[in-house]
Amino acid sequence: MGTQSNEKKAKRELGKFETFFPIIAMLAIVIIGKGFLSFNITAMLVLAASVLGCFAVYCGISWNEMFGEIAAKIQKSLGAILLLIIVGGLVGAWMSCGTIPMLIYYGVQIISPQWLLVTSFLLTAIVSVCTGSSWSSASTIGIALMGIATGLGANLPAVAGAVVAGAFFGDKMSPLSDTTNLAPIAAGSELYSHIRHMFWTTGPATVISLVVYAAVGLSSGSGSSASSEVVTQMIAQLDSMYNWNLLLLLPLIIILAGSVLRKPSLPVMVLSAGVAIVEAKIFQGISFSNLFSAFVTGFSTNMITKAGFDNEAVIPEIAKLLNRGGMESMMSTVAVLLAALAMAGILTSIGSLDKLLELIVSRAKTTGSLILSTIATGWIMAMTTSNSHVSILITGELFQEAYKKRGLAPVNLSRSLEDSVTLAMPCIPWASSAIYMTTCTGIPTQQYLPWAILCWMCSILAIIYGFTGIGIKKAGGNDEI
Repeated sequence: MGTQSNEKKAKRELGKFETFFPIIAMLAIVIIGKGFLSFNITAMLVLAASVLGCFAVYCGISWNEMFGEIAAKIQKSLGAILLLIIVGGLVGAWMSCGTIPMLIYYGVQIISPQWLLVTSFLLTAIVSVCTGSSWSSASTIGIALMGIATGLGANLPAVAGAVVAGAFFGDKMSPLSDTTNLAPIAAGSELYSHIRHMFWTTGPATVISLVVYAAVGLSSGSGSSASSEVVTQMIAQLDSMYNWNLLLLLPLIIILAGSVLRKPSLPVMVLSAGVAIVEAKIFQGISFSNLFSAFVTGFSTNMITKAGFDNEAVIPEIAKLLNRGGMESMMSTVAVLLAALAMAGILTSIGSLDKLLELIVSRAKTTGSLILSTIATGWIMAMTTSNSHVSILITGELFQEAYKKRGLAPVNLSRSLEDSVTLAMPCIPWASSAIYMTTCTGIPTQQYLPWAILCWMCSILAIIYGFTGIGIKKAGGNDEI
């Protein structure tokens, strides 16, 4: 038995080539294939997983070992996968009920086009702080804001970026957020000291974001007469399709209340969809047959039965806005996530990531290089594991002793974990958070990323602070546990 263990360990002793090749190959295939050549992201992830699999065999790793790691990754992400599928059904149900159309109907009349980007950031930030969930805010107010943006003829990637940035503001700063609680645990700091310390990076990044959003909005003017004409048509057509009622907000309230009360997301979403289906039958008169179809295959305007409504007269803007949702619409998204998890599982079985992290830590000799190494490691972990919890825990454990040796308070590490890992997740196209944000906004990651200013600005500020000493807290305060 001991001999077998030693042989197995010997297979995992990696040199520089074995350490760097898998990660470089994976990133090259995905970034070049998707980013530059616009190949299908699922195909690129499968190709990367195949290359990594062949390399794993070269390193002496068996298929059973690889499959074990893949299965473990999928098992840990099963909740997220099921959540993605249910979100598709939820959107179909909300469209049938009129929850999202009502928010759009009133939103396009209330929100000024010049301030749409600022409003999108602030509203999603408020909701995500209250719920502690970027996913909840994106799948509720975020979807409605994208509908309003479509109606106003706004820059959709910009609005999507503002929605994503606002959603992750709360994911990072809310005491109800899982990552906000996990980061101080991983770093050895205290929750509220951690949150206060994050204002050093989050505060300026928020101000920069709002200034850019305001400048872009004000420079775009109030919109053309053509877009105003389309908005007028949309308002009139939505009014002819649905019977408005304040109770139509109940499915939305159920989601927000469930998030605030920290109830499990999956049953809360199923309950919200069930209420939406019942309300769609009562208030909109849609048949249960069509409602179940909307939940599974997606909503279509031809399901509307309101007297006086003519489906043949539906303008393209309304059709594009409302004809969406359904669990089946998420299958391609699930395929991307499964391919990414397979890639992460094989990479874990090779062991090159652990070796790379050791090399990074050993070369961090100053406070600036230590912060830079932490941020870089957080992004690498996020790109390779596609899991914020795993990335935060591993990175925190890896760097905790190094921060102590340099006499730095743990809040510096916990802040860096969130500046990198938490905010990197919506920036990586194959990560579950980015996939989810794309699903909710309808905008690919690479298009909304430049506008999600907060998500990458915090990393830049953290590195600047590390080398200048600004916002760096020394050990010996009251932040340690």
